[in-house]
Amino acid sequence: MGRLFYSVSGVVFALALAAGCAPPPPAEPEATGYVVPKTSDGDPDYNGIWQALGAAHWDLEDHAARQGPAPLMGALGAIPAGRSVVVGGTIPYTPEALAVRDENRADWVRRDPAVKCYMPGIPRATYMPFPFQFVQSKDAIFAAYEFTSSTRIIHLDRPGTEAELPAWMGYSLGRFEGDTLVVDVTAQVPDTWFDASGNYHTADLKVTERYMRTGPDTLQYEATMEDPSIFTAPWTISMPLYRRLEPGAQILEYKCVEFAEYATFGHLYPEGVQ
Repeated sequence: MGRLFYSVSGVVFALALAAGCAPPPPAEPEATGYVVPKTSDGDPDYNGIWQALGAAHWDLEDHAARQGPAPLMGALGAIPAGRSVVVGGTIPYTPEALAVRDENRADWVRRDPAVKCYMPGIPRATYMPFPFQFVQSKDAIFAAYEFTSSTRIIHLDRPGTEAELPAWMGYSLGRFEGDTLVVDVTAQVPDTWFDASGNYHTADLKVTERYMRTGPDTLQYEATMEDPSIFTAPWTISMPLYRRLEPGAQILEYKCVEFAEYATFGHLYPEGVQ
């Protein structure tokens, strides 16, 4: 099932790019006359199953299609091309950190934590090619991600608190600024990446997420990354998210065992399989 998903995803992305389709910038809710729905508590309603479309999971910056290891990629054996979701186009690494990123990219199939089925961290969990679900209450939003069955709690009632220990999905404190959900994510382990192209961070990473309802079935997602030890300035990604509308939509299990097996034992595969 995992291989089929990656294969179909690659075809969709390739067709969209071949047609020269570039998504227009999202309209502000006020400009469209859209009224953000509210929960019974009076807060903006973010309940639902959402998913990103695009190639950000593979590379946040502009990139052409390139060959990938066949056991991981399915029938196409390629990473789909994609446009940059980084505001300004590129990630502002220090020269030393950029060299590490390039080393990661050259050996990504063995280094990428997601290939090994580790929890992807924030923001990557949001734009992997799998859906996630928000279940909202007055005091918290529970987020369930299909990939590796990862979860996190966005606390709405604990301003100023800090995590006792670092975690793969970090510590999330949320608040509403008007109708926008703003989430500060700290205390993430340094072992996650931003994408499959070696873009990485350290334990000093702070992520500020912004979720904005732009229509009944769309969100605009932004995340600003701060990590002074490897970035010369904060930088932001921006992309739309879409509600899953098919009958019976739900978060299913995706354990990616075959991917972890290859990452661990790929050197033992017969020549030509890799």
